[in-house]
Order: sequence, then C-alpha cells, then structure tokens
Amino acid sequence: MQGGGRVGPATHEIYVVKYGEYVGTRGHYFYGSAADPHEAPVPIDYFVWLVRGTEGDVVVDLGFRAESGGRRGRTHLREPSVALGELGVDVARVPWVILSHFHYDHIGDLGPFSAARFVVQDREVAFWTGRYANRREFRSVVEVDDVVAVVRAGYERRLHWVDGDAELVPGVSVHLVGGHSAGLQAVKVHTARGAVVLAIDAAHFYENLERDAPFATLHDLAGMYGAFDRLHELAGRDGEIVPGHDPELLRRFPAVAGLEGIAARIA
Repeated sequence: MQGGGRVGPATHEIYVVKYGEYVGTRGHYFYGSAADPHEAPVPIDYFVWLVRGTEGDVVVDLGFRAESGGRRGRTHLREPSVALGELGVDVARVPWVILSHFHYDHIGDLGPFSAARFVVQDREVAFWTGRYANRREFRSVVEVDDVVAVVRAGYERRLHWVDGDAELVPGVSVHLVGGHSAGLQAVKVHTARGAVVLAIDAAHFYENLERDAPFATLHDLAGMYGAFDRLHELAGRDGEIVPGHDPELLRRFPAVAGLEGIAARIA
C-alpha cells in the first residue's frame, strides 16, 4: 500500500450449521436461581461453525457422532462433516479446525478432516488428561474415545497449541475464557460489519448474557462470570457476541438458500 498506510485485518464470512437438537428444561441449562421454573421446556440446537476467508476455510468445532448423541437422548440430524459439505466445504482439505473445548458435542467428528491442524488450548488438554478427568461429573460430559483421538493427533504433530490468546490467520483469533471448561476458547472474527465473537459455550443462549445467568454445566462458577466479562471485552462497544447453542440464531440471521432451518449466515 502506498503512502505508508496500514492495511486492516482481513474480513471473513461466518456461517452457523445445525447438526442436532434436543428439548430439555431450564433446570438442565441454567445454574441456580436462573433455572426457575426448573421444569419449563427449553430447546437447544447443536451447531458447528464455518469461517470463510481468502486464506481458506476455518472450521470451529466438530460436534457429536450419532451414537454418542443417541446415548444422551440427543437428536442427531447429520454428521457435522456432512453438514459442512452442504455449504461446499471440502472437509478433507480444511487447513484449520478450532476445538473450543473437549466436551462430547464439540470434538466428535475429527476423522474426515484429514489435512487439518486442530487448535487447542494447553489447559484443556492438561485437564482432560489429568487426575480429575475421570471423576463422575467431569467424565459424563466427554467421550473418552474422542479425547483419545485428539491426543493421538498430538502425537501425529497435528495439534496447534495455544496458551491464552493467539491469531490463527489474519482476522481470526482464539481467546482463552474458561469457566464452562478449563480451557474453553472463544473465537473472534473480523467481518465486513465489524468484530463478531463466537462465544461457543461461554454463553449457550442469549439469555446467559442478558441475565448474567451461567449455564448449569460448568468447571468454575467464578470463571463463568469472568468469561462473560471477557466476551464483552473482546466484542468492544460495536462488536457482536453470538451464543453457541441458541435456536434463535436460525431465526435471527438470514438462511443460506436451500438450507433453511440448517444453516444461516452470521456475517
């Protein structure tokens, strides 16, 4: 660029893609007083995310497989890799997959992404290979075979390790937020309309942020509140925070033509 001007960050498109669903209760999803009335039905959607830019596709999270979701009563609509394929993604050539954390509904479909490097936080790997991972409440939210697959990817030198915050490609960065999981990372994306922060499980629903109400499943309650604060800090005054499991996303954002009820463009 002439004149010594500074080139701004690359801009990206963001798509949300649904692969599963479930109807639980407020007691399932909200911590403490925010769960009242406990038996009120609350639908939840399961998504993976596509960040599309000039340097190639970045996928965020890999969902759950039919068998692991079925054991938990979740409706599995399609394999995450198949869902992304409906957006024209060649999953065998995706260079980067961000694994936000290791819960069963986020790392279940690694196999088809044969060329990818998987972006992980040091703290997430350390926790799920550490002394408390096998305790009942922690053990219940992961699939051991999925965690082993991530560890195996590490031995194959396919993990991209992060300790805190890092820019993955220009305009796409990961940020350690914790709370829900020891090493949960959110994703900040520069788009044509400004910063968009993918909260993933730092905020499952818009209500988590609007009412300052943590999700029921958590690693650290104080850390959950800290994650809310960090999301707002990352978004800044003019940015947008997008929750990780809210069915409202497919109503609020424009559907991808031919994929109504499945995929929407966030930005």
